[in-house]
Order: sequence, then structure tokens, then C-alpha cells
Amino acid sequence: MPVPMPDDRPEAPYLELLARGAPAEAYERPVLRARADKAPADRLAALERAKLLALRVRGELEGRRRREAELSALYETAHDLAGLRDLDAVLQAIVQRARSLLGTEVAYLTLNDPTAGDTYMRVTDGSVSARFQQLRLGMGEGLGGLVAQTARPYVTESYFHDPRFQHTHTIDAGVRDEGLVAILGVPLVLGSGVIGVLFAADRRARVFEREQTALLGSFAAHAAVAIDTAHLLAETRTALAELEAANEIIRDRSRVIERASEVHDRLTELVLRGGGVHDVADAVAEVLSGSVEFLEVEAAPAAAVDRSRADGHAVRDGEEDWVAAVSAGGELLGALVLRGHPRLDPMDQRTLERAAMVTSLLQLARRSAGEAEQRVRGELLDDLLDTPDREPRLLRERAARLRADLDTPHVVLAAGIEAPDTGTPATGPGSGPGGPPGSSPGATAGSRSGGTPATAPATAPGSAPAEDAEGRRRLWSAASHLAATRHGLAAARDGGTVLLLPLADGDTADALARRTARQLGTAVHAAVTVGASAPVPAPAARPGEVAAGYAEARRCLAALRVLGRAGQGAAAEDFGFLGLLLAGTREGASDGNGVQDFVTRTVGAVIDYDERRGTELIRTLDAYFAGGMSPARTKDALHVHVNTVAQRLERVGRLLGPDWQSPARSLEIQLALRLHRLASAVGY
Repeated sequence: MPVPMPDDRPEAPYLELLARGAPAEAYERPVLRARADKAPADRLAALERAKLLALRVRGELEGRRRREAELSALYETAHDLAGLRDLDAVLQAIVQRARSLLGTEVAYLTLNDPTAGDTYMRVTDGSVSARFQQLRLGMGEGLGGLVAQTARPYVTESYFHDPRFQHTHTIDAGVRDEGLVAILGVPLVLGSGVIGVLFAADRRARVFEREQTALLGSFAAHAAVAIDTAHLLAETRTALAELEAANEIIRDRSRVIERASEVHDRLTELVLRGGGVHDVADAVAEVLSGSVEFLEVEAAPAAAVDRSRADGHAVRDGEEDWVAAVSAGGELLGALVLRGHPRLDPMDQRTLERAAMVTSLLQLARRSAGEAEQRVRGELLDDLLDTPDREPRLLRERAARLRADLDTPHVVLAAGIEAPDTGTPATGPGSGPGGPPGSSPGATAGSRSGGTPATAPATAPGSAPAEDAEGRRRLWSAASHLAATRHGLAAARDGGTVLLLPLADGDTADALARRTARQLGTAVHAAVTVGASAPVPAPAARPGEVAAGYAEARRCLAALRVLGRAGQGAAAEDFGFLGLLLAGTREGASDGNGVQDFVTRTVGAVIDYDERRGTELIRTLDAYFAGGMSPARTKDALHVHVNTVAQRLERVGRLLGPDWQSPARSLEIQLALRLHRLASAVGY
């Protein structure tokens, strides 16, 4: 009887399969091959026994590898907790690892909000739906509500057909938008209460094993520990900061009274010998051992200045700065900013406030001296608007005396003050005086449409209510001051104010309009709306362009009010597609490429990407918006997998920016897509 060779043993082929990690279906082949060779029955039985044993060993090895990966992930999570610095980063890592180990398409974590009485989405991984990522759920609603109520894990193979939990329209819409089907949720338990839920989900039916539920529960426990640790660290930091502040107050108390007396003497001396605002700032800086700076209205931090005016005291701005508003008669003149003081003693705070009062007196004196110069600036601008055929040489000479350069690009801005509490203009176009307060009326509008001059009548002073006249006076005063500091021109006109300001390199007319609206509004303590023209290359060489620019600026001003954007500033370029109409009537403002410029500015990055890579991102965007921004409906329209849609939308987000799905951006994108299709169809 022959002795069998080692490779004739029935377990030999299975040892080879185990060694190379073959799939389970490969273990059936030795038996099938032996049957095909008509092997004896005992040989077949031995092979069957060896196959079952090998499959059992394979299962044990797979289980050990899986448990090794799970333990490694749990160890990494514990390591993250030990060096906790950023709670968001730790929670994101937990969700990502849970999704990877469970092999799900989506994982996410929700937390309870005791103040609002609901639950909100905290961290997601694999989600593509903006609506799903912003879900807020009522307590006890949905699968998460069931988990939170019972403090036990729950799993559903088909979310929409599971009656065990309360379905709501909001939750179902978000889940449907994300395309989820199978969901596993485990509680985040802290002490005796549930603070949130950790989920793993697939966009197809799936059965979650008991081991997977246990693994997700382990990650949930780590997440609860991370949240609790972060809260404790925050409370500890707060307590330490309070102790340090109290200790600092005790150390500095003995020096405060002496500094207050010293600064009082210094400020009195400065006023008597006619010092300036910067002398006051230097004196306060020396006494308070810090850096003190006087800022004009446009350079001062607006939020902090508003709080200082409302409180009547110096206020903190950021971690180390203090701001005291400089105002007189209800008008903001600037601000004193003290830097390098995380904490300020009440006596030192009072010192800064007294310095602000002295500064306001000095500013009023300086303003009185500048009134004459402001009137001269207004007269020059009136001549540019009303008499465009003036000799350029004479215009340049007059501008040079005012330190203005009319051979550089300028922007014409039309500004109007809004009535308090209503947002409506205090005076309509053409209803106010045409010159500075106190001057004779009769200035013309100087605007034109299509090159035809148009004149708007001006009413005599006193024909409008007294409060309207006061508002116009304050607006003209603030605009004149701004024009002087920017080496520009300003004049009262058509119930508002017109400015001609230089355009700095890298700046835009739209940004200048917004900045001017903010600065004037802060100065007059009321909403001011500002419309801007396209840049005028050289007002001295082409004075007629100033009148045309003023007409365009007034159209933008009127459009802002009609669109409910009173109190803002904008140029034609800020209105998107509407800007083509606003700028189109000005000579030379439209070269026929306005539509293409709008499309390129809005979705040009996506179009270029498609052309370079041969992708279909534009087609995907069209289907996404046509399907109500639902990835599930988009994949049906494109006949692709929902993961493909998710990948494409993620690429679009990187090209257009994270806010591309916001209402305002999505509206412009949809309009640009439609114009792009139309332009492609007609060969634009």
C-alpha cells in the first residue's frame, strides 16, 4: 500500500488557503475538485472535515484581526482624551473611527441642549445633506429620542418602516434628504443621565451585529468622557482667571490713586497751553503705562464705540484693549484706544474717560477751523457736477490747494440718511438743499441718463421738518470730514450728500461704498445708505464722467432702498445680475460682457474644472437644484450612486466655498447656471 505524500493530506490545500488569506468561497474548491476526480468517499469526508475546521480557524483569525483593529482604535481614542486640547477634534476622530470600523457610510453624534429643550447635530462624518447636518430634534423624537429615553441602544434595518419610535416631518425630511435606511444609535451616558446619542448609518438595508453595537457603545463612552473633561477644564480655567484677576486688583490698588492725580494735572496743563489730541493720547499712555491712540471714526472699532457711547464709559474691546468714545452733541468724533491692558482698574478707566472728554473739546475746536475748507471742497465738487466743461488746468489747481489729486481714479458716492425707526429716507431725492447747510439753494442734480443732463429741483432750507434738516446737516458735516481725511470732495445735494473719493490700489467701488456707509452711519448715529458709481479714471481730464457717475450712484442708492437694504452701501457690481441694469445706462460702463462676467465670477471655477478634467459638476449642480437640493433625488436624475453625488458636491464645495448652499449664494448660482445654459445655446 503506497505511503501518501505530505501534500496528499486532506488539510494541505486548506493550510495554503489560510496562509494566503483566501476568501471563504475558495474553501469549497478542493472538495469540488476531488469529486470531479472521483475520489473515494473517505477522501471526500476527510476533505469536508478539513474544510469545516479551516473555515472555523479562518473565522477565528478574522475575529482576532477585527478585535485588534477595534482595540487599536479605542486605544487611540483614549490617547486623544489623555491630551485633550480641542473637543471638536476629539469628537470628530471618534465619529470617523466608528464609521471606519463599522464599515458604514455615515456616522454622526447629537447632543442634548437643556436650554433650548431639544437635541442638535454636533459632529457628522460622511454626510452630504446640508439640511441633515443642521437638524434640531425635539426631545423624545425619532430613533435618537427612543435611545435617549431608554438609555439603551436601538437599531433599525429600515428607518421609514419602523413604528417603534416617533416619526416627525422634520426628522424624516432630513433622513430622506441624506438617503439613510439602516441606523444604529447608542446613548452617551454621563452619570445617571443621557447627554446625547452616537449613530452609525447606511444608505441601504443592513443588519448590525451585537459586537458592532458593543463597539459603538465603547466609542460613545469615550465621547461622554471627552465632553465631561472639556466642561471641567473650562470651569477650571474660569476659576483660575477669576483668582488671578482678584490678585492683580490687590497688587495694583496702591498705584491707582497716584496715577489718577498725575493724569489730571497733565491734562489740565495740555488744555491751557493748546495741545492737540495726540498730545492727550501721549500723556495718558505715559500715566497708564500702555499704548494710547486717537482713532478717527472710520478707523475706530465700531461695536466697541457704540457700547461706549451707550454706557457713557470706556469698554473692553477684545482681550487687551479698552475704547472710550469721543463725542459731542450727539455726534461721534472718534475714539481713544488703550492697548496692552487685559484688566483696567476703575480709577484708570475713569482717567481714560476724562481724556476722551478733553479730546472731544479739542476736536470741536479743530472742526471749527476746518469748516471753511469743507465749503471750498463742496464748491469744487458742485462745479464738477454742474459745469463739466471747466478748464482741466484750473480744476487741478483748485484741487491741489485742497490736497486732492483729480488725475487718479475716483468713485462718486451718493449718501442719504434714513429716518429713525422706519428705515425710510429722511428726504426724498431732490427734496433737500443743494449745497452745505446755510448756503443758498438751487444746486442742480448733475445726473444724466444716456448722456442727457437732468436737473432735480432743490427746495429752500426750512421747507423740510426741523429734524430732517438737522440730520442732513450732520450727514454733510460727517461727509465733509471724511472727504478731508481721504483727500476727496463732498457736497450737500438732492436731500443727501455726494462724495468724490480716491480709489486706493486693490480697493473696489463696492468695498468703498460699504465702508463709507458704515463710517457715516457711525458718525451721525443713524442709518446711512450709500450708492457708488464705477471708478472714474481721471475726474480732472474728464469732468463729464463725474456727473454720469453721480447719476449711477443715485440709481444704486435708490435700488438699495427698494430692495430693503437701507443703511448699507453698494455699487452696481454688488447687485449681481441687477447690477448689469444699474450700470448699463452709464456711457462706457457696459461692454457687452456683463452676463459672461457674472457667470464667470459665480460658477467659473466649476466650469473650468469640468473643462480641464472632463467631469460633470455643472450637470450635477443643475440636477441638485432641480431636485430641491436633495442628494437622493439628484442621484435618481443622473442615474448614479448617491456616493458619487456626495463626492461631486464635496468637490463643488471646495471650488465655490463652504457657504455655496446658503440661500443668497444658491440663488446667484442657480441664476448663473441658467445664464450659462442660455449662453451656450445661442453661442454667446
